[in-house]
Amino acid sequence: MPVKNSDIVEIFTRVADLLELDGANQFRVRAYRNAARTISALTRSIGEMVGNGEDLTVLPGIGKDLAEKIEEIVKTGSLSQLKELEKKVPPELVALMAIPSLGPKRVRLLYNELGIKDEQQLMEAARDGKVRGIAGFGEKTEKKILEEIERLRQRGERGRLKLMEAERITEPLIEYLLKIKGVKTVEAAGSYRRRRETVGDLDILVVCEGGSDVMERFVQYDDVRQVLSKGETRSSVVLKSDFQVDVRVVPEESYGAALHYFTGSQAHNVAIRKLGQSRDLKVNEYGVFRGERRIAGRTEEEVYAQLGLPFIEPELREDRGEIEAAFEGRLPRLITIDDIKGDFQCHTNASDGRASLEEIAEAAKNRGYEYIAITDHSKRVTVARGLDERRLAQQIEEIEKLNSKMRGFRLLKSIEVDILEDGSLDLSKDILKELDIVVAAIHYNLNLPGDRQTERILRAMDNYPFHILSHPTGRIIGGRGPCEMDLEKVMKACASRGCVLEINAQPERLDLNDVHARMAKEMGVKLAISTDAHSLADLNFMKYGVWQARRGWLEPHNVINTLNLEELKKLLRF
Repeated sequence: MPVKNSDIVEIFTRVADLLELDGANQFRVRAYRNAARTISALTRSIGEMVGNGEDLTVLPGIGKDLAEKIEEIVKTGSLSQLKELEKKVPPELVALMAIPSLGPKRVRLLYNELGIKDEQQLMEAARDGKVRGIAGFGEKTEKKILEEIERLRQRGERGRLKLMEAERITEPLIEYLLKIKGVKTVEAAGSYRRRRETVGDLDILVVCEGGSDVMERFVQYDDVRQVLSKGETRSSVVLKSDFQVDVRVVPEESYGAALHYFTGSQAHNVAIRKLGQSRDLKVNEYGVFRGERRIAGRTEEEVYAQLGLPFIEPELREDRGEIEAAFEGRLPRLITIDDIKGDFQCHTNASDGRASLEEIAEAAKNRGYEYIAITDHSKRVTVARGLDERRLAQQIEEIEKLNSKMRGFRLLKSIEVDILEDGSLDLSKDILKELDIVVAAIHYNLNLPGDRQTERILRAMDNYPFHILSHPTGRIIGGRGPCEMDLEKVMKACASRGCVLEINAQPERLDLNDVHARMAKEMGVKLAISTDAHSLADLNFMKYGVWQARRGWLEPHNVINTLNLEELKKLLRF
């Protein structure tokens, strides 16, 4: 079976986690994480590169040792080092990392100090007040751990893939199915189509001619690990990634109804069915029926029209007021990727990025952008070789020289400056005033009490040039919960001060989430969608930010990336 880039990313990420749990040197751990990031950003198949005999060490962060390990994975489908680590590190410890407050370091501390090996032992220790006694935890962290375990159990979030991971699995499968003889239409439904930030499983709908062997070919797909069921109209498999996929063959006359039904959400579908019942209509996956007669179902537009509604975009179908808005003509004209004219976060090789200023400018121009902000880290982020005042001044000069040579495009002078614990910023006011845009972020002391974290952000907004608050809650999907803070108070401060909140499009962040993005819109706060790119390939993350914005009901005028350069200058006054 061919090895995909995502397979290598998964193996290297797991090696990094296990090494960290085992107490390995941090530089060694970081090497695997960086390699995984490099491979995840590649647009080419690394398996093909190995097959062609290409030198993998030309890739950023891939040295001779890692190149040999990649070749081993491509040729054998596995990595002997990972097998050794899996024997050495108890699997229960790995499972504990699914709790957002716990990374490898904390899991290892819990094991070393209290002998905690699994979730049940952790719950008992936390309830007995034992966890707070470990350095670096405390009472609030102990309480948060219990809350997160409960949330995971109630919502069944284990086993869900991040949207980007689900996309990497889904899109090649759709391409495969489309190539099968007799297949006319293939579309993924469910939470994937609604662009939720995580996806639990996948429903794919197929319209095909009679006699097509689509089901036989589906269960023979290279990535299938287990066939759960196989029939003429529905088959179900588990892929090697443990992702379950159901394929359903539906007739053309029911396609729209089936697509609506399997897209969901369940709450939206229930509301639609009740609306149908109020009009003596039955709405189900086969169509819209008046008595025994089907009166609609070929398209989703037909289904909605029979209920007196315009088409409702999949991202809005969460039963959060979209049906009422549709009746009242208040549905938003959702932002699209074509509305985007620039990007407000990009890191260069001056800090922890991989591309030069020139390479970034060229890539952004090729995307049709009018501008892109250069936001290397400030000096507080030592692990990323953050810029001090002297190095930032040098970069400002370099940007100005480049801008003088370019027409119709501008590199924006910026920085991702750290908000320190006391609310001051990591660089002097004098150098910050030389920038076009100041992007501020919290990277340290994420566990402050909510009132102190809130005050920290408000003080930063008040005392310095401050345009955009980056990844506002600090959450990492499946890895770290949001900071404690009064987000409503922060949003009110943004509205009154003209500050902008970011939707960070990094697939593991997507911060703000959809609910908070809509909350910001309703409070009159402008938003920026930023890729936080650390490589040229990361610029492709913009679509994830746009999808998140769409789930938050955002329209072009809510997002400052939709402004042209002159409009942006007027808004942010640079």
